[in-house]
Amino acid sequence: MASTSTPAQQQQPQLSQNERFFRYFRHEVTALQEQMDGLADTALAGGERADAVDHCLAGIARLSQEVKDASSYVPAYDQRTYAEAVKALTEKLQATRSSFAPRTKFAFKTTHKNNSAISLTDAAELASQSRGRLPGWRSTPPSTTDSSFAPTPANPISPSEEKSQENAEALMDSTNTLSAQAGAASRSFSFSQASSITISNHHDLHIILPSSAAHATTSGTLGNLRRCVVDMSVPTASGAPFAGLAVKNVKDSLLVCGHVAGPLHITNVSNSVVVVASRQFRMHECRNVDVYLHSASRPIIEDCEGIRFAELPEAYVTEAEKGRENLWESVDDFKWLKNEQSPNWSILPKEERVKEEVWTELVPGKPGVGVEEILRAMGVMKG
Repeated sequence: MASTSTPAQQQQPQLSQNERFFRYFRHEVTALQEQMDGLADTALAGGERADAVDHCLAGIARLSQEVKDASSYVPAYDQRTYAEAVKALTEKLQATRSSFAPRTKFAFKTTHKNNSAISLTDAAELASQSRGRLPGWRSTPPSTTDSSFAPTPANPISPSEEKSQENAEALMDSTNTLSAQAGAASRSFSFSQASSITISNHHDLHIILPSSAAHATTSGTLGNLRRCVVDMSVPTASGAPFAGLAVKNVKDSLLVCGHVAGPLHITNVSNSVVVVASRQFRMHECRNVDVYLHSASRPIIEDCEGIRFAELPEAYVTEAEKGRENLWESVDDFKWLKNEQSPNWSILPKEERVKEEVWTELVPGKPGVGVEEILRAMGVMKG
């Protein structure tokens, strides 16, 4: 078919990478501000407002990571402008949340505020000085809350922040692990000094590790979880896989374990879905689990029943894994020594596998979608 472009259109120069990124960044900033403006009108019932806040947090974290990824072609001065704008978005979100959040009896206070934190007004002024950048930016008064909510772009706040006031909130304890403490106040996470990650004692919670958790992937532990969605794919896909990961005592949950350079040990998991790319896969005492897997060695199960295997969803496959052998269906059952197929595991039929758009659109979270909706899409929760 002949082209319908006019000569004038054909002569238009292509935009540079820097200009394309500027347009993209401007669009994302505007979209995030509109989402924040609508938070106060979002219903509290069913956790809808909490979901909307999580969606904003995830968007800010993603935008921060994309600024870092663009550093190879964005000038240093523009990088500074983008980084300050991301910080300003974070402070705007905190100010918005503070405007409708009830005052708690106890609250943590930050004794030393981050000197690099900048108010929304300052960031807007910085942006306007950068050749009129970020048009349409709507400034609001800086936050007057007690604690600083503005992390550096390299350490964006985790979208795993408290899901609702009824749930156990996640806190960073003295050992730099993520643990549960009932009734604790909201607090932001920083993984820059952490060496490992432990997520335990949670229920009905959607936890998404940010890219800053890549500093803490020497080892990982998931334990005592029920009706949770845990996504650790972002930090482990960016060249920082877990050296090893242990999963124990999990029920009715979705675990996107991300990438593990060494062994993955799964013990006492039931009625759940596990997604992982690992060098070694070991499963013990598990029941009714669907495993979406990329394994560099033969997976091993022992004392298990009703385990179904499928290939790792395309959404989680990295370039490194595309060139490696995947033995996801070459399963060894150490408690079945007969020559015939073990009755304890099978291949998950293609028509029953979770569709790709669910992995890309639903699992990362979005407004109006909570843990229950995600688990229903996984087949973990029925009805």
